[in-house]
Amino acid sequence: MEQYAVEVKELRKYFPIHAGLLHRTVGHVKAVDGVSFGVKKGETLGIVGESGCGKSTTGRMIMRFLQPTSGDILIDGKHVDEVTRSEAGEFRKKIQMVFQDPYASLNPKRSVGQTVAEPLIVNRIMPRADAMERAAKLLETVGLKSQDMHKYPHEFSGGQRQRIGIARALALNPRLIVADEAVSALDVSIQSQILNLLMELKNQYHLSYLFISHNLAVVRHISDRVGVMYLGHLVEIGPKHSVYSNPLHPYTEALLSAALEPRRQSRRQRIVLQGDVPNPANPPSGCPFHTRCPKAMKVCRMDSPEIQEVSAEHLVACHLYA
Repeated sequence: MEQYAVEVKELRKYFPIHAGLLHRTVGHVKAVDGVSFGVKKGETLGIVGESGCGKSTTGRMIMRFLQPTSGDILIDGKHVDEVTRSEAGEFRKKIQMVFQDPYASLNPKRSVGQTVAEPLIVNRIMPRADAMERAAKLLETVGLKSQDMHKYPHEFSGGQRQRIGIARALALNPRLIVADEAVSALDVSIQSQILNLLMELKNQYHLSYLFISHNLAVVRHISDRVGVMYLGHLVEIGPKHSVYSNPLHPYTEALLSAALEPRRQSRRQRIVLQGDVPNPANPPSGCPFHTRCPKAMKVCRMDSPEIQEVSAEHLVACHLYA
């Protein structure tokens, strides 16, 4: 049986729409609608898709920042909802997050050393003095100086702040790190440095990553497998080389055709999708992509396709492969 750091099954998140004086629920925004996948131990799973496709919401549910409407989340094979109160502390240590905005995620009133040491102190893992010493070592691990622990967030550049956020995430020796658009706020020259750092730390600390991004080139660089989301659904998932060289879903084809690939000798023909992304409060029947799909068939308008394996570990939700 495959060992997963985290596994989600039929995960859903519906946000209620309220209207009227009585604040009644008149509908729901289906941000995530039946997503299932697993992040294997020691791998990086990249999740890509347009803004609003539900990828960040999925990450926040795994972190328990958001309560799922339905579905299961398993960490190291155990259901999150079955964790007892006494186990909750140990359970939370297994998974940490690196946020998109490195400045907003840091407390401006705390020194960097206090920020990195705080998880160790709050969880009573070690005394304050030892925690501050460990914080200094973690800062060196992510490419900063131990003397930097006395400085405050405003004294650092964006890339340095993200390194601080990574050091804080490492403090509790997690099994999984959820990186939500972790480099999108950084300059391109700094992005590659942070990506390479994450890859080095993955091997050093035996980490697994759920890497969420809209940047296909970034996901290709760091990921082992790639999942593609559209309108709250996972439409394709598979090994990186397989998804990028042989995309199966028409939406994945369109995404890759729009990506800039300067090293590619034969450029893909650009696929221009017609229309706008449907409203997640009123999604179309059948396949969620059929309203924009150039290959849509009659069955696509009526039945939602089940995700199925087409080649080795390469799965797609599309009636073209039924």
